[in-house]
Amino acid sequence: MDAVLILNADLGPLHRVPVKHAIRMLLRQVAEIHEAEPDRLIGVFPMPKVLRLVRYVVTKWRYTAGPAWSKRGVLNRDGHRCGYCPAAATTVDHILPRSRGGRNTWKNTVASCYDCNQRKGDRTPAEAGMMLRVQPASPTWATLAQR
Repeated sequence: MDAVLILNADLGPLHRVPVKHAIRMLLRQVAEIHEAEPDRLIGVFPMPKVLRLVRYVVTKWRYTAGPAWSKRGVLNRDGHRCGYCPAAATTVDHILPRSRGGRNTWKNTVASCYDCNQRKGDRTPAEAGMMLRVQPASPTWATLAQR
């Protein structure tokens, strides 16, 4: 089954959902059919291609501020690869350790494998003699959505 495009009440595109979810939106009356496939029905509804929300959904926050920091987000941003070696990452390492005032921010954390995280310990990468393979940066919504 194809995905259905969801438009905001002002006809701005929001995202795509599976047909099953689109039918549930129609049943709950939170959306209306904007465009449908001719001669195809799902129960009493025509097969939707595009739905329009009944009420406007404010999405300004998605474009003004980047995503909030999270461990899952750091792992996704770095592609689940260690920032110190080519191994798969399972943990998040703080470049400036939290015990020294390091914060949970995008630019102070990097994905790390367990061995590198343990070897670095409570030191900075320079003190531990380890080089970062990537320079951490704050991601955008689009970059996190691609992974």
